[in-house]
Amino acid sequence: MAEGSTARLTVTGQPVDRIDGPLKVEGAAKYAAEYDAPDLLHAAVVSSAIAKGRIVSIDAGPALALPGVIEVLTHENRPHASIFNLAYKDTVAPPGHPLRPLYDDKIHFNGQPIAVVIAETYEAARDGAALVKATYAIDDHITDFEAAKREAYDPPEQRLFIPRTPKPRGDVDAALASAAVRIAATYSTGAEHHNPMELFGTTLVWHGDGKVTVYDKTQGSQNVQLYLKTALGFKIKDTRVVNAYVGGAFGSGLRPQYSVFLAALAAKKLKRSVRLVLTREQMFGLGYRPNASQTIEMACDAGGILKAIRHDAVAATSAMEHSQEVIVDWSALLYKCENVALSYKLATVDTSSPTDMRAPGAATGHFALESAMDELAFAASIDPLTFRRKNFVDHDQIHGREITSKELLACYEQGAARFGWSRRSAKPRSMQDGRELVGWGVAGGMWDARVAPTPTRARVSWRSDGTLDVAAAASDIGTGTYTILAQIAGEEFAVPAHKVRVRLGDSSLPFNPVEGGSWMAASTGAAVKSGCDKLKAKILKAVRKLEGVRKFKDRDILFSEGRVKGSALPEGGISIAELLTQAGDEAFEAMGTAMSNVLAHNKYISYTHSAVFVEVRIDEELGVVRIPRVVSAIAAGRILNPKTAR
Repeated sequence: MAEGSTARLTVTGQPVDRIDGPLKVEGAAKYAAEYDAPDLLHAAVVSSAIAKGRIVSIDAGPALALPGVIEVLTHENRPHASIFNLAYKDTVAPPGHPLRPLYDDKIHFNGQPIAVVIAETYEAARDGAALVKATYAIDDHITDFEAAKREAYDPPEQRLFIPRTPKPRGDVDAALASAAVRIAATYSTGAEHHNPMELFGTTLVWHGDGKVTVYDKTQGSQNVQLYLKTALGFKIKDTRVVNAYVGGAFGSGLRPQYSVFLAALAAKKLKRSVRLVLTREQMFGLGYRPNASQTIEMACDAGGILKAIRHDAVAATSAMEHSQEVIVDWSALLYKCENVALSYKLATVDTSSPTDMRAPGAATGHFALESAMDELAFAASIDPLTFRRKNFVDHDQIHGREITSKELLACYEQGAARFGWSRRSAKPRSMQDGRELVGWGVAGGMWDARVAPTPTRARVSWRSDGTLDVAAAASDIGTGTYTILAQIAGEEFAVPAHKVRVRLGDSSLPFNPVEGGSWMAASTGAAVKSGCDKLKAKILKAVRKLEGVRKFKDRDILFSEGRVKGSALPEGGISIAELLTQAGDEAFEAMGTAMSNVLAHNKYISYTHSAVFVEVRIDEELGVVRIPRVVSAIAAGRILNPKTAR
């Protein structure tokens, strides 16, 4: 892993253990479905058994007759919810019409929620849900992506934060026709479903004074807060959303899921606290990495220099929304090529809307691009690593911007050395170990290294009890956000990370966007650094007011474990706690802000880059495939914590 310089850093950049680790190991870290409330009700969802059509009738009688069942909500008796599509659009929603749970009798996909059973116990709610019976009028549907892609279409509207497919450059047809070596192939990938350890669930605490606390599995507490306001009329000032700990998400929690809507709907109806947790089966109806079909034509000259790339992709979307990802753009970025043509279309299937999933678009597009690079290298009789090196490019070929850092060649070199690539035999079937055929492969990769498109804030405080406190509405989806923010603040005040208190995942804390786009560390981290700088300035202002303190420059002052030190100050420095006592305050506090530099982005662009080396073994007799070795060399700038990064 290529790292930025950490030579002068003592906290940031160090392999610090997770500060939230002990809480998780002890079981003290609470997740959304683990909060209790007086008179808590339990809710269970009834899912559609058809893919498309409408509900003719719902018989809730047997469920209502079950002891402990209090209510069954359907589209016929639910409380009021907004009638406008726009009200159900969250901050990262794609164009189209989002799901409006229990809105009407229309069925858009198999697994769509059609009723929610509320009971005194979890068991009664679960058993009651099994007793609800629906009859349907079934319409023709398409769930076969291969059939759907014949009607592929251009997205009529662009999704927010998703750039338009780049225009062609050069003359691809002529370059393909005249090239010495040429390949064409189609690569198909099926849907991939999120299955994080924590099921999606919500515990909504009804306080009885118009206020609610919503413990929800989400990657954005303030996104859910706004959604509940627009869809159900919950007031922002009376609605607190908490997601202090998230048991895995990586895209599935970017948008508010129907579980939080239905829990809020039930609480609104009964004016009581409600817990709703989806089943593992229902998790498959919450979005997925979409099916995709990609056709690539690629050509090079006899020396292995790329001459042309054509990359056409079709990806699945729902009948409700025009879900979009960046799939083909990487083919115009990663390797030097003057003639490139890209296209990206959608195909409608009657399923739930796709959702972002770990490197959305890139994981799909890179698979096809790197497979084609391997096939062309083989056709040209060139080592696949050598082929990639030959076509290295050091600038952004789409917009002509400079890349702030591209250490891909170093990734190739270090990864190859660690893997032992020089010992690879290129001849098929020439590497064997007993009855296993052995193959070695390599692929390049890149991903956005961006900051959030909206301002990000963090409050940093030094309290009278000596605690350095960091607070932001950011989410930690299991990646180590608590720890790296503690390290950033700890670095500024020479405090060990485990002594910094970090509070995250609460809509009442300073604004943060959803935890997505790989921007949280850069964005919230920068806001914490900004807050630390402002906090230092406040503390030094208090120091300058003390009697007997000579004039000093900020650069001559050190902060170390709760003290301010410098040659102009008394020997041993001044305690920050003493400064607070003299000022009569409980804390010094500052708000840090970070935001994208639009002018800089007009000239520069940032990406992470990687080289991945893999050994694959296939047992010829049994057909068993094993991957015993993977070596990844990743250039991602300064690594805030090597342990959490790995």
